[in-house]
Amino acid sequence: MATNNERQLDDAQAFGSVLKSFFKSRAFVYCRSVVFSAIMYFVAYYLSFAIKTDGFELTGFSRPGLKNLLLFWHSVGWVLAIKLLVVFVRRTYRNLGFYATMRDLRFIIVDAVLSFACILIWFTIGNKAGFFKIEVPFSILFLDMIFSVIIRGGVRLFRRFVKESVLPRLDPDSDEEPAFLVGANTAGAHIANTINTQHNVGYHVVGFLTIHHYKVKMSVATVPVVAHVDDLVEAASRYGVNTILFVAGSLPGKLFREIYNRCDKHGLKLQVVPQVEFLPDKKIPIREIDINDLLKRDPINLDTKKISALVEGRRIMVTGAGGSIGSEICRQLMRFNPKELILLGRGENRIFFLERELRALGSPTVLTPVIADVSNAPRIDSIFSSLRPQIVFHAAAHKHVPLMEANIPEAIRNNIYGTKVVADASDRYGVEKFVMISTDKAVNPTSVMGCSKQMAERYVNARGVGSKTKFIVTRFGNVLGSNGSVVPIFTKQIQNGGPITITDLRMTRYFMTIPEASQLVLEAASMGEGGEIFVLDMGEPVKIVELAKDMIRLAGLPENAIEIKEIGLRPGEKLYEELYFESEERIETNQPKLFAAKHREFKLAEVQAQLDELLQLTSGPQEKIRERLQDFVPEYKPTIIQPNQAKKA
Repeated sequence: MATNNERQLDDAQAFGSVLKSFFKSRAFVYCRSVVFSAIMYFVAYYLSFAIKTDGFELTGFSRPGLKNLLLFWHSVGWVLAIKLLVVFVRRTYRNLGFYATMRDLRFIIVDAVLSFACILIWFTIGNKAGFFKIEVPFSILFLDMIFSVIIRGGVRLFRRFVKESVLPRLDPDSDEEPAFLVGANTAGAHIANTINTQHNVGYHVVGFLTIHHYKVKMSVATVPVVAHVDDLVEAASRYGVNTILFVAGSLPGKLFREIYNRCDKHGLKLQVVPQVEFLPDKKIPIREIDINDLLKRDPINLDTKKISALVEGRRIMVTGAGGSIGSEICRQLMRFNPKELILLGRGENRIFFLERELRALGSPTVLTPVIADVSNAPRIDSIFSSLRPQIVFHAAAHKHVPLMEANIPEAIRNNIYGTKVVADASDRYGVEKFVMISTDKAVNPTSVMGCSKQMAERYVNARGVGSKTKFIVTRFGNVLGSNGSVVPIFTKQIQNGGPITITDLRMTRYFMTIPEASQLVLEAASMGEGGEIFVLDMGEPVKIVELAKDMIRLAGLPENAIEIKEIGLRPGEKLYEELYFESEERIETNQPKLFAAKHREFKLAEVQAQLDELLQLTSGPQEKIRERLQDFVPEYKPTIIQPNQAKKA
């Protein structure tokens, strides 16, 4: 049984916990901000009066002094009320950070100007209407506006000075590690300032590395630009630095790879700072580098106005919404505020979790999850009839090459017939734009999957002739991190101790990240006028064996720690990927990351007849389907698998 002292101690601890929670609550913090603003505004108004009434005469007992004193106290209530109302309406009381940035100064100036205008208007109306008799000189109100900016801005500047300059000196034994940051620019300055003032990251940026020689020996936000990236090793030795920080996606993967190789060779640690906004009280999530960083190309500059004009306020449907590309397209679309986003997919679990993820964004966009098979024509017709999408992104497809070699009828039903069903419904119900997600494997195909996508491309092109719907095709290669792609497979093999299995040491592939692919699909949709094939800039092809070596090193292991084993080409695989047919006419676009081509001409009746025949063959022997695919697509050359290779595969 607890004693009185123990109960009193428990009560005191409980009370302390409640008190601590109260002082950390949002309501208390906002109230504190409003009170401080009121105090600063009072001081500003008092100083304005004091200066304009001859050296604080308002505190005296002379007749002029008494008159000024009464005017001050009669007017100060209105002045504070109007100023705090402006702060409340503009919600600047929420800006609680200690930074004295240009953005903060802009907010403070706007508050002061609006307050000055509102006070002037209110006193003018009140005096003329006879509500009160408060005649504050214009000069006092104007001076008050100036002091409001100086005092509020000065307090923020002082807080920042204390945070950055005084507190660190009071803690000379700080265990923060010196580091360089790549990128001597405005974004780099913001991140360096944040790192250096938070004191919870474990690093202190002592200098910038730059890709521009002319910036060396200059400084950005008081941080010196110590060296060009080519000289990072010598600079690191000179400054005693062991860590290089790099902003994610700020430089192309080729340059990042050079920096990584240099750091790896000389024992320097390379860390990545994500491209996000940081709050003063939140720790920056610095992370290790990954394969996406090494393969990253120049950042994409999207034409957001065009994409917004296409998406905002529209009903958008994404088929295959639960897949890697489909789900990322949905995430990208949410940035542009569609009226309704229809998430159509066959797998209920993926659609369920995607809907939950998107709903957590708090967007006003209506999310409509739909479970359906794109090859079910009556079901798709019913969905289009009731939901009436205006833009359709068709990402539903079977994509795994070896699986489709073993299951040819499913490739025909889903990839070709499913595309036909959705394209026909789009044409029938007046969809504005239909965007099909295709693959570079559709060019000179060696697999059933690639051939099925080529047939689907043909049907989309033929369906678009004479249709009010604009039918557009986008092609790209392998997507890093997508379900079943090589990166997660290699990661699992490394975790298991190897070996990493590669079908052929000569094999190369084009790679891009999921966000890159999805963003460029939206860009293609915004600029497409129908009939085009948009090919996403895949950069330089990457040797798969080099990718495997990079991943071994990224795992913190020597290259020879994991065996890389060649197992021979699998059915349908190509050594090299291609992006165009020779007969496809190239056209220029305004987006440097997008190339385009005009389809070869295909007649709808001819493609329809071929598709009907293939569909009938799905109930028979698989090889019969392959034979007819070779007849319909002369460029289709199935990969020949030797008996010893087949055993390995």
